[in-house]
Amino acid sequence: MSKTGALLDKKVLVPRGKGQAKSFSQLVERYGGIPVEIPLIAFRPIAGNQRLQVCLEALDTYDWIIFTSNVTVETFFSFCDRDAAKLPKIAVIGKKTAEVLQERGIRPAFVPSAFVAEVFVEEFIPLVGPYAKILLPKGNLAREYIAASLMAVGAKVDEVVIYETYLPEESRLKLAQMLSRDELDILTFTSPSTVDHLMDVVKEYGLEEQLKNCIIGCIGPVTEKKLLEYGLQVHASPEQYTVKDMMESTVAYLENDGRMT
Repeated sequence: MSKTGALLDKKVLVPRGKGQAKSFSQLVERYGGIPVEIPLIAFRPIAGNQRLQVCLEALDTYDWIIFTSNVTVETFFSFCDRDAAKLPKIAVIGKKTAEVLQERGIRPAFVPSAFVAEVFVEEFIPLVGPYAKILLPKGNLAREYIAASLMAVGAKVDEVVIYETYLPEESRLKLAQMLSRDELDILTFTSPSTVDHLMDVVKEYGLEEQLKNCIIGCIGPVTEKKLLEYGLQVHASPEQYTVKDMMESTVAYLENDGRMT
């Protein structure tokens, strides 16, 4: 079967907001699916972030800044207006995060070969001296793995929560309605937080049975682990952690499982 029309008008949950959903939705349409945009996660800066201001005033004392997501970059620079030449060296976890920085005229000094925390740490540690000072801005639900691993080899890491994640109320209501009517065929997840937020709705409205009718795809082993912790079956989890690979993996599952007929 050709990739065009491969999803056969199946309704695919696109868990991103309007600013990020366009390319995802276009990919779903390219495969013949119907994208349903329901943001499972939204972000807002932490108000009155005094700790960040202290760190920004001491920015010259840091050897590295680590950015783990596009949102981290955008939020950080809403607080910081420094010229790129006056910033410490920058490390990022993902390719997309690197691209967002490059749009600002900033070239990361380090990008790992795979876009997960474990690989980042393994490849980044050789670049970090035992007394390196590192600034790690992050969201309120971010893992502590990176900071803990770097501190274990003697680095000084200042973690600063600069934004919080939440599930928009309109998403909660739309998701509950569509799941209750079995109107979503494929659920996709891009982070553990998106899983937690959907499951909050599922538990609140008693929709566990409806999930059994859905095909589930995800990006990354941490997200997959979160789904499995909830007892959900993961049908598509590609080795490359991109939306495109996730959709291709989902199509492959559908074809191999015989659900295309």
